[in-house]
Amino acid sequence: MRVCIVGAGNVGRSIARELITNGHDVLLIERDPHAIKSETVPDAEWLLADACEMDSLKEAELQSFDVSIAATGDDKANLVYTLLAKTEFGVPRTVARVNHPSNEWLFDEQWGVDVAVSTPRIMSALVEEAVTVGEIVRLLTFKKGTSSLVELTLPDESPVVGRRVRDVEMPVGVVLVAIVRDGVPRAPEPDAALEARDELLLVSSPDAEFGLRQMLAGNQPSRAPRQHD
Repeated sequence: MRVCIVGAGNVGRSIARELITNGHDVLLIERDPHAIKSETVPDAEWLLADACEMDSLKEAELQSFDVSIAATGDDKANLVYTLLAKTEFGVPRTVARVNHPSNEWLFDEQWGVDVAVSTPRIMSALVEEAVTVGEIVRLLTFKKGTSSLVELTLPDESPVVGRRVRDVEMPVGVVLVAIVRDGVPRAPEPDAALEARDELLLVSSPDAEFGLRQMLAGNQPSRAPRQHD
């Protein structure tokens, strides 16, 4: 897979190293010559250019990439670049970094963003995920609210504990993605039995979350799912 990353700061370089380790081809675009540190990611391609300019993206042949990642520290630049990547160059998958939570509402399909990654949102979600049992925690929202990746840790008294995955009928709009047990992710095999304190990762529509929580957590006092805005 070919991935173009805009912004060669600590975040961009870290992403690039991880992707290269996993066998992907990476191009890093950076407009600040002092931030060009090719020796830190020697296996990446580097381009000194302004990714918010069409000529720069044409030079990079952005249309040949499978994924574009906007990883700069400037939300405006990330939005402009992502919009150009999606609308002008037809990049199939776009990911954009959100630096300031107050700007998160802008990072949607109208700006060409497929996935918005907000570090404050993820960190707060992970904190709550670590201490909350029987409550739905939204980890990531896709397409500005159409569906979310959610987590729920099964309490001891959950009505589904001891039941096989195949025997648990999820609400419409919900898909079980993985089961994390003792820190180890497992595929949701149909004959696998659910255990207390299993962490279930699911993709869910917002409308299905209440019924999902009732089904998995039983009659515990409930609170509204956390938005992490």
